[in-house]
Amino acid sequence: MNTKALRQKILDLAIHGKLVPQDPNDEPASVLLERIRDEKERLIKEGKIKRPKKAKATSDKPHYPYELPKGWVWCKLSDCCHIAGRIGFRGYTKDDLVEFQKGAITLSPSNIIDGEMDYNKCTYISWDKYEESPEIEVLEGDILLVKTGSSFGKCALVDKLPWKSTINPQFVILKYISINEQYLTWVLQSSYARNNYNDFVLGTAIPTFTQVVLGNMPIPLPPISEQLKIVNKLKHLFLSINSLENNKKSLCTLIKESKSKVLDLAIHGKLVPQDPTDEPASELLKRINPKAEITCDNGHYQKLPEGWCECSFDDIFNITMGQSPNGSSINHQQGVEFHQGKILFGDKYLKQSDMFTDAPTKLATPNSLLLCVRAPVGVVNITQREICIGRGLCSLKPNAAINLDYAYHTLTTYQSDFESKSTGSTFKAISGSIIRKEVFALPPLKEQHRIVAKIEEIFAQLDAIETSL
Repeated sequence: MNTKALRQKILDLAIHGKLVPQDPNDEPASVLLERIRDEKERLIKEGKIKRPKKAKATSDKPHYPYELPKGWVWCKLSDCCHIAGRIGFRGYTKDDLVEFQKGAITLSPSNIIDGEMDYNKCTYISWDKYEESPEIEVLEGDILLVKTGSSFGKCALVDKLPWKSTINPQFVILKYISINEQYLTWVLQSSYARNNYNDFVLGTAIPTFTQVVLGNMPIPLPPISEQLKIVNKLKHLFLSINSLENNKKSLCTLIKESKSKVLDLAIHGKLVPQDPTDEPASELLKRINPKAEITCDNGHYQKLPEGWCECSFDDIFNITMGQSPNGSSINHQQGVEFHQGKILFGDKYLKQSDMFTDAPTKLATPNSLLLCVRAPVGVVNITQREICIGRGLCSLKPNAAINLDYAYHTLTTYQSDFESKSTGSTFKAISGSIIRKEVFALPPLKEQHRIVAKIEEIFAQLDAIETSL
């Protein structure tokens, strides 16, 4: 379920008058609008607000986006509120910034998260700078709307204001709101409003729109009692959607924990039963690598399952530590792919002719494990093709004693262990000697195949649940 799209659909129904039934006994919105205009004239005469500028008329007869229900009326945004912004020359500089609560909060677009105000990270400016622009002092019940920058159109209703506040130049502030503030906020957050913002915006490097064009945006105005009904209905529905989202997040967390538990059971021999007829891992490993130092129990893997043994990474992998080639050889669009850190395929190449000049070049062969040895330590992947590896990577080529997929699933459980053994101040890294000596609990080869099949079966079911979310 796309809850974001669901919210927008519900808002669309609300502002089209299709979310709650109309009551013929409600006072028509046209009467409300006349009162609003009278009140606005009073505020202008008292000098509390300025008369809004008029946009250039495009036609004698206004064009409205869609037909409204009986009792509703179209108005301009500037009819139902006063729009103010920070005047350019009053914009503040870094010299106006002060420490926490040594001045007023200056709110920015980053203080709006998911359509609501968030005050966890606030910037403060001096009281002198704050008092220069009393017309943009932020109060409870105001609406903040971004008019410039990449997040233009982002808006929220101000509530639970923690400190005296103002706005930065990216915002406009809607004050003296004459209709239900929450209803107006949701209109401004609707896809209808977003389409208007996209039409209003000028510029590409720094998109922006003016207060004049914003003030002339048509707003669907219901009777005041219906506004309240719409708000209450939306609150109820959005609460249900929030519950769905929280349940979705909880389920995703549970899926992640379940996968981790499956892998934990797998590497401890508890995911599938042992088969006494399987060739023990120690016997197979001795044939493949007679020099392998094998034990069947120790403090790290106590009570190993029947047929399992303990060995080092060096016993079961051909380990190659990466070496970065000369920088001038990189970025060619053909040759062998070059990778330095976290494994992202297909971005850089190394010419075949440059591979063994200036600095030794290390290759990872197909069907090898790639392990990040620094930034970030412990991330693992599989390469299906030959690539050149830099200092940030290590190649682990399994020998015949270990299944590639089993090795991959097991190594994903080693990240925290590798991180704890990494060293360095500028960035953490893990050495080849530590990797070679790392212990590995090795099951019989046939059991490895059964474990991989069971992991993939369970993971497919969990992935299907996650995809359906």
